[in-house]
Amino acid sequence: MKNWRMLVGAASLTAALLASACAGAGNDEAAPNEQAGQEETHNAHSGHEGMNHSGSGDVPAGLEEAKNPAYPVGSKVIIHADHMPGMNGAKATVTGAFDTTVYTVTYTPTTGGKPVKNHKWVIHEEIENAGNKPFQPGDEVVLNADHMEGMKGAKAVIDSAKQTTVYMVDYIDTETGKKVTNHKWVTEDELSPAN
Repeated sequence: MKNWRMLVGAASLTAALLASACAGAGNDEAAPNEQAGQEETHNAHSGHEGMNHSGSGDVPAGLEEAKNPAYPVGSKVIIHADHMPGMNGAKATVTGAFDTTVYTVTYTPTTGGKPVKNHKWVIHEEIENAGNKPFQPGDEVVLNADHMEGMKGAKAVIDSAKQTTVYMVDYIDTETGKKVTNHKWVTEDELSPAN
């Protein structure tokens, strides 16, 4: 009788472990955040778990449209950035062009987990109490951006800073074929004209 109970217990435990492993396998969807219209998130790139491909067309208060962007709204471009899977080499349409200071940042998500290093990109207007002067590498800030789950309200360190034009784009994911709308942000040097 004792052996029978042990056998049934071991079988139940094995079944439970297999069920939980199957439930987690291939599940790379993350909970949506505050932006409207997210289509997909991926775990494929380290540090970009929970990143939202699509978002609303809303931009932070105080962000100024670029006066003379290299790629005006409506321009057809090719993306040369791999912030996430399916982006590098994608054909895109510019939906917004803005002059600002853009940062790479390292932060620990408010949801816990390992620090996300050198996240591209957070713009000046997405930092709490940013003021008028750009931040410098090493400065500690609080993020108002919500590109990724656990980003909004997270403490961060500025890794790099540069004044440039940033773009919001619609593109077709090269891996899934799905349309990604209003992706924020790509920089001018991450784009080239589409032929």
